[in-house]
Amino acid sequence: MAAGRSDDVALIYDSPVTGHIDRYTFAELTQRVARVAGGLADLGVGKGDRVIVYMPMIPEAAIAMLACARLGAVHSVVFGGFAAPELAVRIDDAKPKVVLSASCGIEFQTVIPYKPLLDEAIELAESKPTRTVIVQRPQCQAALVGSRDLDWATWEAQSEPAPWVEVDAWDPLYILYTSGTTGRPKGVVRDNGGHAVALNYSMGAIYGCDAGDVYWAASDVGWVVGHSYIVYAPLIKGCATVLYEASRCERPTPAPSGASSPNTASRRSSSPRPLSAP
Repeated sequence: MAAGRSDDVALIYDSPVTGHIDRYTFAELTQRVARVAGGLADLGVGKGDRVIVYMPMIPEAAIAMLACARLGAVHSVVFGGFAAPELAVRIDDAKPKVVLSASCGIEFQTVIPYKPLLDEAIELAESKPTRTVIVQRPQCQAALVGSRDLDWATWEAQSEPAPWVEVDAWDPLYILYTSGTTGRPKGVVRDNGGHAVALNYSMGAIYGCDAGDVYWAASDVGWVVGHSYIVYAPLIKGCATVLYEASRCERPTPAPSGASSPNTASRRSSSPRPLSAP
């Protein structure tokens, strides 16, 4: 995504709820995205197919979105922890071939199992995904359905990297559903070309960011702000993006002694540029 920046930090995973800070360079992120894209291709996902991403704020959520984009597949992120009936509605509308999920999310100190919600949603939905891939987190191990579910770590490790697929500017990138508070949720479709151009422009023209800066959007990938300004815009611009797993009222994790904090993670260090979200 950012030519000549392969060794620079692309993604900073800051998780106060688990006490972890992990960093991925552009090269490392690209390698993982390509391998996950290859795994999706092995499951029959191709250009134009839909994939639902039902995850907490962990690196695999961003990797899943980017892997779909690499294949020309259409991702639909459903806010992690959404109730099973709401998830089922979105499964029936998007008709995904695959659902990518995790064993749990964490809110403050509460572990919220996701797999039972996903299992119930698939049971309720008329349109059944052929496979699900589950990130097994140490806080909660999910029971896997042998004929349908795959363990993410094993699946990714066994997959071969997939090349990127050329798409037209008007081809869909993702579907994001409205809340449904005024009726049935509506799927909003965003395209590839204009979306990328607008986000790249906005990073400099509106937020004053350039390649090498560190950018933090205080949002969630389940919201449109998270799509645009956690995943796509900073990476397209060549910035390091902060993926923050915690309630917005929890403090970021202090850096261990001798380690760099998120705002010194890239070669061209800067203070993170925050963006509030509803």
